[in-house]
Amino acid sequence: MRALTVSAHGGLEQLQIVDDLPLPSLGSPSDVRVRIHAVALNHLDLFVLRGLPGIELRPNWIVCADGAGTVDQVGSGVRGLAPGDRVMINPGISDRTCAYCAAGEQSLCDHFQLLSEHLPGTAAEYIIVPAANLRIVPAGVSWDHAAAFPLATLTAWRMIVTRARVQPGETVLIWGIGGGVAIAALQIAKRIGARVWAISSSDAKLARARELGADETFNHLSADVVAAIRERTGNRGVDVVIDDVGEATWERSLRMLGRAGRLVTCGATSGPKVQTDARRLFWNQWTIMGSTMGNDRELDAIVQALGDGALLPPIDAVFPLERAREAYERLAAGEQFGKIVLRLRDD
Repeated sequence: MRALTVSAHGGLEQLQIVDDLPLPSLGSPSDVRVRIHAVALNHLDLFVLRGLPGIELRPNWIVCADGAGTVDQVGSGVRGLAPGDRVMINPGISDRTCAYCAAGEQSLCDHFQLLSEHLPGTAAEYIIVPAANLRIVPAGVSWDHAAAFPLATLTAWRMIVTRARVQPGETVLIWGIGGGVAIAALQIAKRIGARVWAISSSDAKLARARELGADETFNHLSADVVAAIRERTGNRGVDVVIDDVGEATWERSLRMLGRAGRLVTCGATSGPKVQTDARRLFWNQWTIMGSTMGNDRELDAIVQALGDGALLPPIDAVFPLERAREAYERLAAGEQFGKIVLRLRDD
C-alpha cells in the first residue's frame, strides 16, 4: 500500500512516500475500510511533523487527518454503508463507551484521539475507521471539497454555534482569515446572520474574505487593530472573538472584546502560553472557552448544510501526492486562502 509518511519529527525532509505498507484489515465488526481519493492539510499536520508534547511517531507513520474516498469493505456490524459509497471522514475518534460519549459529547471522550496525531492518518491508499466516523458525501460535492470539509468545518461549527452561541446581529471578529477554520467560521457566522469582521496580514486575503461575506476587514500589519475596532464600535468592543493563533494575538483579542463578550479558541499556532489580566476578566464578565472538533449531532448538521449547498470550503491548491512537500511548504508559509488538497487518485 502506498502512503505519505514520516518516521521522525523534524522538517519537511522527513516526509516520505512509501509503496510497500501492508493493507490494513478490519479490526472489529464496526470498522470500515475506505479507499482514499483525496486528503487535505491542516495546521495539525505541521505540528505532527515538528513534534507535539507526549506524541511519539512509529516508523512509517501515516500523516494527514482529513480525507474522503469510497467504501471498500465493511464489518459485519455496519449498517447504512456499503462498498462503493462515497464517504468523508471525521478524524476525531472516540471510544463510544465513556460517560461523555453516552451523553452525546464524543469530542470530550476520555480516550479521544485524532487521526495522524494519535492514530495513523489518511494519506494512504486505504484506511480503517469506525463506521460512526463516516458520512456520505452529498451529491455534487467533489472529492477535493469532501476531503477539505470535515475537520475545519466541524471545529468552526462547534466554536460558533455550540460554544459561543452566536446570535443574529452580533459582531464576530475572526483572526487569521485564510485558514480553514477561520473561513468556515466566517461562513457559519454569516449563515446565522451575524456581522463578521476579519483580520489578516494580507490585503489579498482580506479581499477574498469580503467576497465570502466579511462585513469589515483589518490588516494587523498596517493598522493598530485594537484601536480600529474600539473606534469602529464606539469603544464598546465586539461580541465574540475567534482566536486560534494564541500567544501572538491573545492580549489584543481581549482588548477588542466587549463587556460580557466571549472568546473561543481551538488552537495556538503562534504558541500555547498566554496571559490574562484576571481583573479585566471578572470586571468585564468575559467568557473564555476552549473548543475541540465536535460531536455526532454537529457533524450531521454541517453535512446537512453542505448538502443544502452551504459551507463549501474554498480550495486553495491541489497537488498530487508526489508533490506533498510543496503542499506542506505552502501551508507552512501561510500563503493559502482555503484548503490545500493532496490527491491520491485522479478518478
